[in-house]
Amino acid sequence: MSRPRKTVEVDPELFRAVYDSPASLPGRHRWVTPEHDVRRLEKLLGMPAGSVGAPLWVSGDQPDCPRCGRRQTWLDIVSSALKGVHDRMMIATVILGERKYVNTEVPAAIAGVHCLDCHHPIDGLRSFKCHNWAYAFEALQEVLARMDGGISRSAL
Repeated sequence: MSRPRKTVEVDPELFRAVYDSPASLPGRHRWVTPEHDVRRLEKLLGMPAGSVGAPLWVSGDQPDCPRCGRRQTWLDIVSSALKGVHDRMMIATVILGERKYVNTEVPAAIAGVHCLDCHHPIDGLRSFKCHNWAYAFEALQEVLARMDGGISRSAL
């Protein structure tokens, strides 16, 4: 029986000690979300272009979609999460904010992720993180205030 998923806020020093290195990510492979997917992610969330400047890391047992071969990124994770799991303001706050969160369970596959292109379920992603240590609170508030009412998937 697996333990329920639990996410808790941690002290920034502990977060850095445990998660600063990409080597800490579980899974056989580790990669960074490419720039074009980061820009699409900003559009999906309704953020001003260029808001996300930190590397968006992903790890897993298989980096590419088994059906279409697309490299899986934060864009796939976020687009899946926006379907009833999290709202875009919460996701933007996590990506850009100073508060750090970790999941406390043994890293298993991230549930509910689907390939953005072919919609195939992805079960090999294990972790994702953002190295964003110093995003100013005022700048975060400005980005959140400027986020529009949302961008349709067809615009991506």
